Parts: sequence; C-alpha cells; structure tokens
Amino acid sequence: MGTATGRRRPIRVLVAKPGLDGHDRGAKVVAAALRDAGMEVIYTGLHQTPEQIAQAAIQEDVDVVGLSILSGAHMTLFPRVKQLLDDARRSDVLITGGGIIPPDDMAALERRGIGRLFGPGTPTGELIKYIEAWATTHVPA
Repeated sequence: MGTATGRRRPIRVLVAKPGLDGHDRGAKVVAAALRDAGMEVIYTGLHQTPEQIAQAAIQEDVDVVGLSILSGAHMTLFPRVKQLLDDARRSDVLITGGGIIPPDDMAALERRGIGRLFGPGTPTGELIKYIEAWATTHVPA
C-alpha cells in the first residue's frame, strides 16, 4: 500500500479557473487548504481555457483537477475538460470543483462522470476528505 512509512505519495491537484470569471479568492483559499492538508497543488490562475487546463493536468501528471466556476458555464466547462482528458487517455483523473452550481446541474454533471461538486460556503475540510477518500483507491503509493 505504500512507502516504508505506510504513506502514499502526495496527491497532486490542479486548481483552475476556466472561462471569463475574474473572481479567484475562493480558488486561492481552496488551493491553500489543499496544500495545508499535504497535497501538491498547481494553481493555473484566471481565464484558462479547457484546453489549457487539460494540457496542464497532463503535463503536471495530476491526480485531481479542481475547477472553480462562478460564471454559469459549468454545464459546458466541466464536460469539456473531462472530454479532453478522456481523449488524452487520462480518464483516471478525478474532476471535481465548485462554484455557483444548481443542485440539478450538479446531479447531471455527476451522471456524466464529474466528481462531487461543492457550493459556496462549503467547508474546505469536506473537499479535503472527499479527495483523500477518493485517493485511497486511485492514487498509487
């Protein structure tokens, strides 16, 4: 299951802000919380295209892509990033994230293979627990 200490390698997470939304405070808070939890975090910054996000995820060999979307384009952006990663034979990457996403849309995205999504005000500990639980069966030692 792991190294001599019994621990896996750090979970690698790419945090990205796709689209035209210019508000990144939440994404920065999440990135810091994931780092504090021992994860390796790559933050791509604002105004990333799905193609840029998928390419960065592949180049950085991440386990998880976390998208922060407040613009209302979640039904397009999450599936596009997933399709690009699937096309690159990286369907093993967990795509999760959050933002202002109606519950019905969250359910529809999860049916399309997107991981759990989190709304505004969700404690970062919930996201950390979710990623850590996923990693126990998906991230090699």
